[in-house]
Amino acid sequence: MSFRLALQIPNFSYGTGVENLFPTVIAQAAEADSSGYGAVFVMDHFYQLPGLGTPDQPMLEAYTALGALATATENVQLGTLVTGNTYRNPTLLAKAVTTLDVVSAGRAILGIGTGWFKLEHDSLGYEFGTFTERFDKLDEALAIIVPMLHGERPTFTGKYYRVDKAMAEPRYRDHIPLMIGGSGEKKTIPLAAAHFDHLNLICGFDELAHKTEVARRCCEELGRDPATLATSVLATVVVDENFDTAQLGERSNRTLVGSVESIAEQVQAKVLDNGVTGIVFNIPFHRPGDITALGEALAPLLRG
Repeated sequence: MSFRLALQIPNFSYGTGVENLFPTVIAQAAEADSSGYGAVFVMDHFYQLPGLGTPDQPMLEAYTALGALATATENVQLGTLVTGNTYRNPTLLAKAVTTLDVVSAGRAILGIGTGWFKLEHDSLGYEFGTFTERFDKLDEALAIIVPMLHGERPTFTGKYYRVDKAMAEPRYRDHIPLMIGGSGEKKTIPLAAAHFDHLNLICGFDELAHKTEVARRCCEELGRDPATLATSVLATVVVDENFDTAQLGERSNRTLVGSVESIAEQVQAKVLDNGVTGIVFNIPFHRPGDITALGEALAPLLRG
């Protein structure tokens, strides 16, 4: 699957009426599609996240939105960063992602994680549970989803899920790339090494060299070539040479600020030189042209 440059769209508050909301999403995805990006991601949330806005700000259901974006793009891979496992039965998720793969002609990515936003769970009636329980649920879900994506018909009885010869047809491909997001060294990174094609690191730039080393060790312990686990980092980009970085606070270690040329230099120094092979970025303020300009500036660094 391998993408090295991707766009995440985490915010649908554009200051427009709802009738212009999705056309703005399409415009961003189309700009990435025509500018050499490898993938476009949306968040899998029902309420807006703390730090980005209040819970009642606009948030689209991920797989419905991705299905629509599949008809408005031609090249980019499409997925969530990342799906909350707790929000869907594993068989429903397998069906959603195989459907997305058919609709997009083989461009789906299954990004998946444990789920973490307690407010959503409590408000909407999803069981939150403990950290350990959510990881145990994810382990069981993968035992069902992965075989289904490969065309198998698993029968499984676990603590949380039960299926009997579950199947997902039609399928466009025999393998849909799997991505996990996070940076935990006890659970997430070992899970990535064991099961996933791509690890999206959600951490500060100063942690990347260490996290990639942990990923390398985990792969080697399993007898896996570390080069087969693609890595990226999720970062915020502000294309503004006059932006006051003091207002970023703790987010400064996950944010790139400046001209597109300066941002390209920062990606090289803070990301690629630390062993990470790609970057997923979001832009907090939608401004037509920024996605294209960033793609052009980063393309020489991220080819291949």
